[in-house]
Amino acid sequence: MEPLRHPQLCTDHLEWNESYYFVFYDKKLNLGGMTRLGFKPNKQEGMAFFFLFLPDGSAAGYYRDQKVKDYTKSLKVGGVNHNYYSQSKWNYLFKGNMIIVKNPEDLPEVRDHPKLISETQKVYMNITFKPINQTYEYSEYMTPESLEIGKRAGDKHWEQIATLSGNIQLGDQNYIINALGQRDHTFGVRDWTGIGNWLYYVVWFNKNLAINPAAIIINDGSLSTGGFLFKNGKNIPLKNIRIVDQQFREDGVLPISSELELIDSLGDKHTLKANVGPIIPVPFKDNEGNRSILVQSMGTFELDGKAGGYGSFETLRRVKNH
Repeated sequence: MEPLRHPQLCTDHLEWNESYYFVFYDKKLNLGGMTRLGFKPNKQEGMAFFFLFLPDGSAAGYYRDQKVKDYTKSLKVGGVNHNYYSQSKWNYLFKGNMIIVKNPEDLPEVRDHPKLISETQKVYMNITFKPINQTYEYSEYMTPESLEIGKRAGDKHWEQIATLSGNIQLGDQNYIINALGQRDHTFGVRDWTGIGNWLYYVVWFNKNLAINPAAIIINDGSLSTGGFLFKNGKNIPLKNIRIVDQQFREDGVLPISSELELIDSLGDKHTLKANVGPIIPVPFKDNEGNRSILVQSMGTFELDGKAGGYGSFETLRRVKNH
C-alpha cells in the first residue's frame, strides 16, 4: 500500500495536484460510475466530480470545487468522500443532489443550456472497497523514455482492484451494489491541453482476470506506455503497447473503438479490442485557448478472443483550433 498523501513532494508549479479516482460497474444492474478528487495545494483548491451511467441510458452528474487549505486531514470535497480505513478496506461515500440528462453527452452543456436537465435527484452512495490485488505502481516498470513522456500526466500512478458491496440510493430507487471496481491515485502536474492523445482502460472480466493499459501519444508519434495484467492473483506488468487501430467520430475527438497489441513482462503477447459505450465528454481549456476533451465512458472489451470484458474506456484528445 502506497502512502496516501504526498504534500511534501509538491513543487512550486501551480498546477501540481494529487488526485484520487474510483471507478466501478455493476454488470447485473447495468449501472456504473466514476468519481475523482483532485487537490492543488499551491492554489488551496479542491475539486470533485461524480458521474453515474444509469440503467436506462441516462447519466447523472455532480461537480464541485472549493477552497481546501489542507487535504491531509480528509479526502473530501463537497459531498464526495474517499475514506481509507485499512489496507483491506476503503469506503466511498456521496451525499448530495445530482442532475440527470437523458443523453450523457449533454452533461457538460447543462450550465449553458439548463433545459437539457431532465430532473434533479437526491443521491446517496455508500460502497465498501475490498482489494483483491497488491497495489500496482506504473513508473516502476516503465522505460526511461516512457517515464519522461509520462510526466505530462503525473509523476506517480497507483492502481488497485477490489470487490465492492453497498448501495446507491437515487431518488426512490435503491440499487444494491455487488461488483468489481478499481481505485487510482496519482500526483504531479497534468497537461490536460498539451497532450494530443491518451488512452486509459480499466477492464474487468472476473475476479481472476483484469487488465489496465494506458498510453500517451505525443505529436511526433512517441508513446509513453504503462499498466498491468491481473491474472490468477498476480500483477503482471505490461512492457509494451502498440496501438493497432483507433476509430473516432468525424470530429476526430469522440472515440468509437480501438485495438491494442500488448506484450507483458513474461513475454506473452495479447490483443485487446475495445468498443466505447455511452460518453460523457469533459472539456478543458487553458489560458492560451487550447482545448481538449476528456472522455469518460463505460466500454466493452475482448482480450485474446475472450469476450465479456467491461469497464472504463477513457481517452483525452486535443481539439483542433479552426
